[in-house]
Amino acid sequence: MLNNDRLLVQILLLTLLGACLWVLAPFVSALFWAAVLAFASWPLMRLLCNLLKGRETAAAGVLTAGWVVLVALPLAWLLGNLAEHVRDATELVKNVQVEGLPPPPAWLPEIPLVGERLVRVWQSIDAQGSAIFASLKPYMGQAGNWVLARSAQIGGGIVELVLSLVLVFFFYRDGPRMALFVERGLERLIGERAEHYLALVAGTVQRVVNGVIGTAAAQAVLALIGFWIVGVPGALVLGIATFALSLIPMGPPLVWGPVTAWLAWHGDYGYAIFLGIWGMFVISGVDNVLKPYLISRGGNLPLVVVLLGVFGGILAFGFMGLFLGPTLLAVAYSLISDWIGDSQPQVVVPPETKVQEHPPS
Repeated sequence: MLNNDRLLVQILLLTLLGACLWVLAPFVSALFWAAVLAFASWPLMRLLCNLLKGRETAAAGVLTAGWVVLVALPLAWLLGNLAEHVRDATELVKNVQVEGLPPPPAWLPEIPLVGERLVRVWQSIDAQGSAIFASLKPYMGQAGNWVLARSAQIGGGIVELVLSLVLVFFFYRDGPRMALFVERGLERLIGERAEHYLALVAGTVQRVVNGVIGTAAAQAVLALIGFWIVGVPGALVLGIATFALSLIPMGPPLVWGPVTAWLAWHGDYGYAIFLGIWGMFVISGVDNVLKPYLISRGGNLPLVVVLLGVFGGILAFGFMGLFLGPTLLAVAYSLISDWIGDSQPQVVVPPETKVQEHPPS
């Protein structure tokens, strides 16, 4: 009878846990990002608590307000500039459709081997502009639907970001109690190894955060150098925007891509080609090298496991996979290593036998 009651309680607890996960499912992504942000900036939280003499709620409020200002201002600037670029692109398409392409640049025919051919292609597109736009017209509706879908995703991402900034306040305020709760739950589940795996997860997440922020800083510096070389106005602001957008996949091209188009539109074709190459191979290319190196640095994971965790995690879970992938592989790698270590046969070395020395008779 006692076993039946215990089984019934376990079934009820599992049902309750499943219902709680169902309720929280729409907010999993926001909760995840709030937890990562709070964990990554926890040293700032401790510093503020010390300055405010242990008032955790006040420190959490100040730090959350700082994040809101730090994220909201660049986001508002980015959305305003994005709308302006969309209007410029629409106007450019209308002007090309009505007036045709401008004359080919003077340096185009001077390109070895293909210069004259590129000039003829340019002139052919200019002469057949209306026919080309007529042939592209059936695809414009599909492109519009694609842009609309991406706009909806961006809007959902902004709502998720706002919710994450609200939730991070509670992670700051109640972080130590949450950590103690998780540690005790893991101790009940896996015993004395709970502290080891908590440290493993914490170290992996910290290395991923360092890799993401370090790569974003490197991309921002490289982008700033490129913007200074081409002499684009507002280079510092564009560098800051590159840092913010480097935190998301394919973010930096949203900055250097429109700048490249702006340079080409104003006739600076040489600078436009330079910035396009610089952005493609230097600014965006450093992400594929520096981020895995920084994530694997200081840990016991092989580099190939880190690479699989980063890229496979992004493919499987989206941007959350950047953190989930390496963490899951790190825990699995440690579990398998422990299991292999525990399952190795132990060689029992027999104790040394003492040789009794008989006195000579």
